[in-house]
Amino acid sequence: QVQLVESGGGSVQAGGSLRLSCVASGSIFSIVRMGWYRQAPGRQRALVAAISSGGTPNYTDSVKGRFTISRDNAQNTVYLQMNSLKPEDTAVYYCNARTGVGGPTDYWGQGTQVTVSS
Repeated sequence: QVQLVESGGGSVQAGGSLRLSCVASGSIFSIVRMGWYRQAPGRQRALVAAISSGGTPNYTDSVKGRFTISRDNAQNTVYLQMNSLKPEDTAVYYCNARTGVGGPTDYWGQGTQVTVSS
């Protein structure tokens, strides 16, 4: 089992920045990838960015050049730095940890609201 606790959401005007943090605990040795998803009202949850255990990041096209995902293995923490925020970035953001033991399993944080006003 993996537990995830997120922090850092809030409200900001377009063009502003926010940083999300997610601390993992439990069976962290089994995590092969951590990432951030978001879900806007009426839409499905979708991947925003992910980072492998080796540190390789990937991003959805709409956030490339604006968002940066990073991880601090010593602190079991993954971050999402969000710059040049747009109203369409408004959503609930969820931290995700994927483990590979016994087959892929996804764990989720409680979600944190990000609201970008124009």
